[in-house]
Amino acid sequence: MTKPCIICVAITGSVPQKSDNPAVPITVEEQIESTHEAFEAGAAIVHAHVRKDDGTPTSDPERFARLKEGIEKHCPGMIIQFSTGGRSGAGKERGAMLSLRPDMASLAVGSNNFPTRVYENPPDLVDWLAAEMLKFDVKPEIEAFDLSHIFQAVKMSEEGKLKKPLYIQFVMGVKNAMPVDREVFDFYRRTVARLAPDAEWCAAGIGAGQIVVNEWCVTTGGHCRTGLEDNIRLDRNTLAPSNAALVRRVVELCEKHERPVATPAEARAILHLRPAP
Repeated sequence: MTKPCIICVAITGSVPQKSDNPAVPITVEEQIESTHEAFEAGAAIVHAHVRKDDGTPTSDPERFARLKEGIEKHCPGMIIQFSTGGRSGAGKERGAMLSLRPDMASLAVGSNNFPTRVYENPPDLVDWLAAEMLKFDVKPEIEAFDLSHIFQAVKMSEEGKLKKPLYIQFVMGVKNAMPVDREVFDFYRRTVARLAPDAEWCAAGIGAGQIVVNEWCVTTGGHCRTGLEDNIRLDRNTLAPSNAALVRRVVELCEKHERPVATPAEARAILHLRPAP
């Protein structure tokens, strides 16, 4: 397959702590260093959360600004994607960093269950986040935790609330949500091809499902997400030593299946993003 595969590294998230894996980057400085290593290993996109000094999640725009500045300095051309996830804040606080104009931001267009809570994404908040992304020229990565989220994203794009072409990520393996299931994965990608034939798509597998979903994506023309946010292990008995190590696993899959890894410039072209600053 000649189509380049875009690798996104989700470096931190809101849940993993150093007590789970010492390699999880918490401070802004650690995140910049970890992102640089992943960038050199082959990642074209960094999916970023920020934390307070005590390790708890936050949507603090000042921390996002410092992270963005450091990544732009040390990882020239890398696509920066901020999280607007619900664990980091409530209501419009979740989009307070969008005025910083990252290249991309995650956008969940519907609610679903998480392991111990409901991940709430009410329509009015989704519409506001989408409007802010349009206002600041931020491309959404649609986080599809459920089939209905694909349909909703397409509907929003038809209404002009999301700019085309869409970029949709299938999230698989979250407890109480969609499991890692090959038939579901194949149905998702066929649904995207039917409803939004100009869209690009990727997928994220949580925990042990990460490497499984990575290979499904590589072999079927999708793009890949990896990183310590989703999975802290190389295998059942081995902690991942870094985000870069998880990126290198995806690069090896691309080599195995003779698929090129997208450079940041190629990824920007594929995703119709503005040029790097």
